[in-house]
Amino acid sequence: MPTIVDFPTIVKDAVAIFGDLFANEPERRHFAEYLTGLMVAEKKTVSGINSAFVVTTDQSCLNRWLNEVGWDVKALNDRRLEWLQGDPKTRYSSRGVIAIDNTLVDHAGKLITDVGWFWDHANERYVIAHDYLISNYVCPSGAHYPIAWRRFKKREACAKGECTDHTELCIELINDAIARGIPGDFTFDSYFTSAKVLNHLASTKRAYVGDLKLNRKVVYEGREQSLQAVARQIPWQAKKPVHMGSRRYWYFSKQMRIPDVKHPVRIVLFWKERDDAEASKALVSNRLTWEVMRMVLVYRHRWTGTGPFIGTASRSWGWEIARCATARGRPATCISSAQRTVC
Repeated sequence: MPTIVDFPTIVKDAVAIFGDLFANEPERRHFAEYLTGLMVAEKKTVSGINSAFVVTTDQSCLNRWLNEVGWDVKALNDRRLEWLQGDPKTRYSSRGVIAIDNTLVDHAGKLITDVGWFWDHANERYVIAHDYLISNYVCPSGAHYPIAWRRFKKREACAKGECTDHTELCIELINDAIARGIPGDFTFDSYFTSAKVLNHLASTKRAYVGDLKLNRKVVYEGREQSLQAVARQIPWQAKKPVHMGSRRYWYFSKQMRIPDVKHPVRIVLFWKERDDAEASKALVSNRLTWEVMRMVLVYRHRWTGTGPFIGTASRSWGWEIARCATARGRPATCISSAQRTVC
């Protein structure tokens, strides 16, 4: 049954702020309907959103607005990021963190633009999905919101010579954040700690903290070996305690060299217990003088920034905006506040 009789206050505020980016009142109403539907409607599809309103037009009107009308998504996203700078809680800061991550959003149909079969590491199975890379900003206040995103296309879905891999898409997101003048340190998981990404970030003079797989090769004591092999050589006396919440871990930190990485890096190895031979995790940074807690505090925002956003978007909103608004190559846009993100 239809349940929505009026737009929420947050949506009315959004229309007041962004309404001039749309050509007319019907477009502004579709904008308000879509934002409201993503928050309130049980089904986050165009038809599901449309049917949730007591008074509305045919669902094809909303669908055409998303897929055919030429409103400027970039201008809307630029305005959103500018608007967020008016609130101290969401304002950019030199102590902010730019977290980059990717996620699979699975679908039931194979005919959706750019979907493909991808290996889902969490569930250890192949799924039909979109593969998204997202950059998120985490403020010192704890507020976080998306900056931009890119959608990966499998080679068979690309025109000849136009395929872009995950590394190139990650670098695009890095360049986008830097071009916007967004301050802060970058963080990402081991999927993005390739030599190409690390060298690019070092060339921009920006700090980063990423994690490394323990089979990654490094140069230690004059020879190339895996990080786990290095971990086995560290005596228990060299391991120092570090507290993260209520847990105590043990770490060893040293400047090392990674093959093909053109700048020196500091690597931190972690063990759950002091007498463990096998390390449980490794972090890497181009900031050689940072203490271990500084690296940990930056890296933890990979979870603060991308985990809640990705989980909420994929579970609750279904990323329907990404499916609909990209039918003609249009990127998704997000309206955010310190308390809520509508994507």
